[in-house]
Amino acid sequence: MVVAGVVVLAWGEWLNRRWSRALVERGEGGSEAVVVLGYRNPRPTANVVNRWRVRAGLRSVSGEGTRVIFSGGAAGGGATEARLMADHAKSVLGFTGEVLLEEESRTTWENIANVIPLLEDAGRIKIVSQPAHALKARAYLRRQRPDLAARLVRADDHRPGEWLLVKPLLALCGLWTLRRISER
Repeated sequence: MVVAGVVVLAWGEWLNRRWSRALVERGEGGSEAVVVLGYRNPRPTANVVNRWRVRAGLRSVSGEGTRVIFSGGAAGGGATEARLMADHAKSVLGFTGEVLLEEESRTTWENIANVIPLLEDAGRIKIVSQPAHALKARAYLRRQRPDLAARLVRADDHRPGEWLLVKPLLALCGLWTLRRISER
């Protein structure tokens, strides 16, 4: 039983690591944009998933001049996901860099479509979310703007052991989500 548990945890870790490194290039020089995708957030403060995505987004920043783009519309009548994440980055985590908001999108396809104007001049583009979701977004960028997709580089959205117990579930959900993308 213990061996089976270890195998399941290792499988979840391996698959998430693999997704984190898929559809990215080497990306050298130029300015950098880090796109942080939101997750349904009906509460007045960032939920646990969005707080983690903000931390992963900020640790993906390579240096001064990087713009961080928070993307996500309202999941109810309150503030948008983008605004909640930006507020968390600034007020809780003390981020003082450049922040842009995309507050209209309701789907991952729309996240990508709506941030494209904010990415036009970026030399390197990082998309941050859970690894399968970020891979889905990178695939969407490849479909919508292959020229920009050539600038995709790896974000720091996967760390060994982080979310370890949840990664097998994330891997199962990711397989389901990515299967639907390949069908299209």
